[in-house]
Amino acid sequence: MKKLLTIIFVTLFFISACSEKTSPADKLMSNPEEVKITSLSDLDEVFTQFHYTQADWENGNKEVPRLTFEKVNPKWQEISDNMPVKNKKMIFLRLMLPLVLVSNERILQEREVVKSAKLNSAELIAIAVKYKAVDEGASSLTEQQKQDLLSRVNTIPPSLALAQAAEESAWGTSRFALEGNAFFGQWDFSGNGIKPKQQRKELGNYGIARFDSPLASVEGYMLNINSTSAYQSLRDLRAKEVAAGNTYSGTLLAGTLIKYSERGQAYIDGLRSLISYNKLGLTDDTYLSNNKLVHLVY
Repeated sequence: MKKLLTIIFVTLFFISACSEKTSPADKLMSNPEEVKITSLSDLDEVFTQFHYTQADWENGNKEVPRLTFEKVNPKWQEISDNMPVKNKKMIFLRLMLPLVLVSNERILQEREVVKSAKLNSAELIAIAVKYKAVDEGASSLTEQQKQDLLSRVNTIPPSLALAQAAEESAWGTSRFALEGNAFFGQWDFSGNGIKPKQQRKELGNYGIARFDSPLASVEGYMLNINSTSAYQSLRDLRAKEVAAGNTYSGTLLAGTLIKYSERGQAYIDGLRSLISYNKLGLTDDTYLSNNKLVHLVY
């Protein structure tokens, strides 16, 4: 009972603290403006309105509007099959990049809390539980646990997130992306995942994790990278670069993802090639604009 009460107290305190300290970014993300998209022309109009076109990109514009979308358009497979590959990729990247930047923005907000909070702060403990740095029921962190948490609560380079989303979802055309907003091929053993057509019996009753929205999929992917033991080497390399005052690129961190896919080194080589060929490295220094969130619906 004592453990249960502690968890409830920590959760309520965390929610209360977040509501009292609403950041400017949170205000921009609340009460989004919904925009109905019925055609590619509608989507082009939105991109043009926010100076978020291919021409703007080539002219060095690094500002990215706050856009989200409810799901992959059910007709996307058919539509994308009948357009130039370059256009297909451009649309996919333009829609996914804002989600990546918003997810990173939220991680940076959490990182600031971790940096400044006292070791017994309820808000700090809630974040530590979320990132699997401590078990539920913890009443305080040690200094070492706080430093470990700092290595977990940090951003993923947009180039890497975009490359993995493109690779794992076939540029948004996979059945998993269409049925469950699953852009990163994360496995699910809860019984609620999307079952592959050819499930490997030796691996048990698994599926591909489904998400309520594309943004939730991106956030789930980042939390997976930042909390799972399989990706400790990524977090170690990132922390090393941060300590040295260096930036970390998607190409660099991709080299640590040997356990993300059974393809191993071939998967890493594929990601690096995808980043290079599609010039995704240019996204690593993009930033969000201050527009009120626009939510695209189909």
